[in-house]
Amino acid sequence: MSIPALRCGACIVAVEQALMAQPGVSAARVNLSTRRAAVIWTGQQDQPPAIFSALASIGYPATLASEERGRDEEVTKLFKAVAVAGFSAMNIMLLSVSAWSGADGDVRQGFHLVSAALALPALIYSGRIFFISAWSALRAGRTNMDVPISVGLVLAFGLSLYDVSQEAPHAYFDAATSLIFFLLIGRTLELLMRERSRSAVSALSRLEPAGGHVVGANGETIYLPLHEIKPAMQVIVNPGHRVPVDGIVRDGVSELDASLITGESRWSPCGPGTLVQAGVLNQSGRIVVEATATATTSFLAQMVNLMQAAEQGGPQYRGIAERAARLYSPVIHTLALFALVGWLQQTGDWHQSLSVAISVLIITCPCALGLAVPITQVIAARRLFQRGIIMKDGAALERLAEASSVTFDKTGTLTFGQYQLVMPKALMRYSASISSALAKHSRHPAAVAIARSVSPDDGFALDHVEEIVGCGVEAVVGTDIYRLGRPAWAIGEEQAVATVDESASRAVLSKNGTLLESFELKDQLRPGTVQLAAALRKEGYPLSIVSGDNANAVSAIASKLQIQDASANLLPVEKLERVRRARDNGEKVLMIGDGLNDAPALAAAYVSMAPATAAEVGRKQADFVFMSDDLRVIGEAIFTAKWARRIVRQNLGMAIIYNAVCVPIAVAGFVTPLVAAIAMSFSSIAVIANALRLSSDRMQPLPFQPKESDDAPFGNSLAA
Repeated sequence: MSIPALRCGACIVAVEQALMAQPGVSAARVNLSTRRAAVIWTGQQDQPPAIFSALASIGYPATLASEERGRDEEVTKLFKAVAVAGFSAMNIMLLSVSAWSGADGDVRQGFHLVSAALALPALIYSGRIFFISAWSALRAGRTNMDVPISVGLVLAFGLSLYDVSQEAPHAYFDAATSLIFFLLIGRTLELLMRERSRSAVSALSRLEPAGGHVVGANGETIYLPLHEIKPAMQVIVNPGHRVPVDGIVRDGVSELDASLITGESRWSPCGPGTLVQAGVLNQSGRIVVEATATATTSFLAQMVNLMQAAEQGGPQYRGIAERAARLYSPVIHTLALFALVGWLQQTGDWHQSLSVAISVLIITCPCALGLAVPITQVIAARRLFQRGIIMKDGAALERLAEASSVTFDKTGTLTFGQYQLVMPKALMRYSASISSALAKHSRHPAAVAIARSVSPDDGFALDHVEEIVGCGVEAVVGTDIYRLGRPAWAIGEEQAVATVDESASRAVLSKNGTLLESFELKDQLRPGTVQLAAALRKEGYPLSIVSGDNANAVSAIASKLQIQDASANLLPVEKLERVRRARDNGEKVLMIGDGLNDAPALAAAYVSMAPATAAEVGRKQADFVFMSDDLRVIGEAIFTAKWARRIVRQNLGMAIIYNAVCVPIAVAGFVTPLVAAIAMSFSSIAVIANALRLSSDRMQPLPFQPKESDDAPFGNSLAA
């Protein structure tokens, strides 16, 4: 949902409490930087939740994110308010110069009256942005950061009117209008910086075309909106157009540009049989794609959803900001009241006492504290996206920075997982037919290689087929049981040791436990794997491999990467046990895997990653999905996570120090309301600007080498 009225940490607390109070809501997470809330509702379908009415009742009207008001409308509204406030403040300051330069009597009073006339539209038109928000909060029996701002603005204007009515030598309309002007400038800059930080999600969303040309039943070409394109439809993609949904190329040859999705600048060729993803750009030839997904289930839609989820704040640091937000309103209002009473008792000057109280109300800034975590999460997600890494949720970034060891799967992770079949010298047609039929029922890389390389299955009929995770595919034909998969599973441990050469990765075909055929499979290391392993070792990370492949194949890879802890022939439950054992020993394991057999271990790990080529269940379980073939992006993710953690700590520190220093100064009477407004605006801007450093090119370990220092975690050892 989109909630435009979100302003500070207190808003987060109020909205989340209201959402969690609704029946059927099992989870609710609010993001201040994007002004959105993600809600999981598990109630009955015939009883829709009263989420929107509940939020409206507490002053936070909401809409579905897909229906949210465009950014341009809000920016235009703010610009108009800034223009009115700026015009009023500028002219009032010119009149104030005359008043302060010696004008007296009726002339001075005339200047004050004109100033009041100029200040009134600024207060009503420009100040309504704060007043509407404050009134919505008060009407719902709560407060937000706009309440003290509104109180301060009204008191400043009222105090000036009182001075004019008493024909005092000076009035402060210039301070009141300048106060509005600088507050709006800060809010406008904050909005623009938020949008800049979210450009990654916007860029992904723009990859989705409005529709596509589909081949109809009679061979004619018709244009369909994106949501009407269904699986099995033939979609024509001309040069210069983007693929609308995931599919398989059935006709034509071309080259595809997937740089905005994968981070890879090179084009990749495609032809009949090539899998293509939604959002990739067709560069050269006309192709016909058979859709295999809808707009809502395509890979691009999954990536957009992951990016939006990534913008949610992490639990540890965000909890600090939320606790501070709960205390903000009562503490600061009480402090302003004490300042007013204290100054009255000391000086007896209610005019000065009220001015001090106004400054206290305005100078405190909970939004800097509220923005400290989420804005960093959003910018980190954007940085990772630009390098081909999708973050599933913001809390994972915090966990990645804390990871203490790294565990890899082998096939499909350290290697491409695209096995090449070393064909037997003489493969019987019967064996080829049954092998092909079985292999087509699995997405395991070995099965894909066998299905791609051996002859067609000739329509071989299988009575019952089942894929055994971590083992292979089993089929029943009449009274016979056929198995294609791991030797020890297909023909038994003893026969596998006696008859199958374990010097390479192998899959076997068996009939009733008797070996029919053995297939040798070869794989290739991903680029950057050796460099990544060396960099991780240099940074002190213990490395290990957990694989279901045979011992010799795993040992060969481990030797190349100089990894001592390598385990082979593991079932999914054994991989899970290894991760749990490490966790019980106090390790915070980063698990990197791709297959269905890695899903339990990915779920159990402290933090996890999977390549975009992973099985869907693997991508869903992983906290990060990387789309580049080069494994050095894993080092980039760790580097970014550590920098993000550092910046979050800096932002929290800045927000706390700002309030700790400025509030006593304001209470002591050294700050005017105008200075308080400027300071409050710049405190928020400073937090956002500090977070934006995360997107700087100077923080790139790949392919550049940052300075190796205490301030640059994951330094030169990550360079290629």
